Amino acid sequence: MRHVTVLGATGSIGTSTLDVLGRHPERYRVHALTAHRSREALLDQCRRHRPAVAVLDAEEDAAWLRGQLAEAGLATEVRAGREALVEVAEAREVDTVMAAIVGAAGLLPTLAAVEAGKRVLLANKEALVMSGALFMDAVKRHGATLLPIDSEHNAIYQCLPVEHRGGLSRHGVTQLLLTASGGPFRGWAWDDLARVTPDQACAHPNWSMGRKISVDSATLMNKGLELIEACWLFDARPDQIQVVVHPQSVIHSMAAYSDGSVIAQLGNPDMRTPIAYGLAWPERIDAGVEALDLFRVARLDFEPADEVAFPCLRLAREAMAEGGTAPAVLNAANEVAVEAFLAGRLGFTGIGELVARVRDECPVASAGDLETILEADVLARRAAQVWLARQ
Repeated sequence: MRHVTVLGATGSIGTSTLDVLGRHPERYRVHALTAHRSREALLDQCRRHRPAVAVLDAEEDAAWLRGQLAEAGLATEVRAGREALVEVAEAREVDTVMAAIVGAAGLLPTLAAVEAGKRVLLANKEALVMSGALFMDAVKRHGATLLPIDSEHNAIYQCLPVEHRGGLSRHGVTQLLLTASGGPFRGWAWDDLARVTPDQACAHPNWSMGRKISVDSATLMNKGLELIEACWLFDARPDQIQVVVHPQSVIHSMAAYSDGSVIAQLGNPDMRTPIAYGLAWPERIDAGVEALDLFRVARLDFEPADEVAFPCLRLAREAMAEGGTAPAVLNAANEVAVEAFLAGRLGFTGIGELVARVRDECPVASAGDLETILEADVLARRAAQVWLARQ
């Protein structure tokens, strides 16, 4: 029996995780569930999964949840705040942590789970984007098991040899092919993108995701963040990773080998597949996902990414090549930009422009410690807000 904490339980990854867990009650027990402000959704999850602990960001929401659970006769303990997130991530009762909090807010609890030596199912890109070297060093020092949950990284993980550390070339791997759907605006020109609305940007053609990640997919920043993440996960250089637009989203990523072989992982676009893989690894369990019907798919198309219309991908690759705190600055500026876009304060094409301006304004430091990284995050957010105020 594995005991699981789900960080970000009410988001799309969190709800998919609970769906898989619910299919295997003989294998898994939910220890803790966390959410930001979605208290009604968390209440429903507590009723279904009976966790020992539930965590919300604000005390007022936690107080409401305590009252509701008490009325329902449930013994779930309710906590609030960032310290509580860390506590449930590193709790001794827990052996598996799903890290699915979106954005920089997920960094500290995810790192705490690593430092506690847990099996960490990583769906939070920002933990590696912001602090890749520190994070991977902590995984090694504390004996944690790190399993990527993003469909692309999970696919690459399955396509590589069991032991792939120490550089790809040592294992005959010449290139990682990171697939992208192209988002809802694949093939659009730059001038047309200027008129995009938040609802259009969030209407992903293949995947069901939260609004922030959907916008990142539309700008291709999501793929840029995944490129940075892949560099850390697989000891790869940015030039060893090629982004391939594959609109069917059936091939989730590939690994190319020196003998000419290309190994791909295929499946329906459903996050429950990589989640089940991470939960059960090295075994396989039912994820509730329909088997892929190749006759229904019929064709597989590929094309290069358009980095002129979608400059965020280029900005991310450049940040990874620059190193230090550059990826943390990129991520912070993007979070502010996406929030402003969703609020109607910034146009769609302004997202990349804001990120580029903040990158140019913020000095890059060595990312040798967490304090420096978090300071870079704060400074970049401040610079982004200043830029927005001038528009």
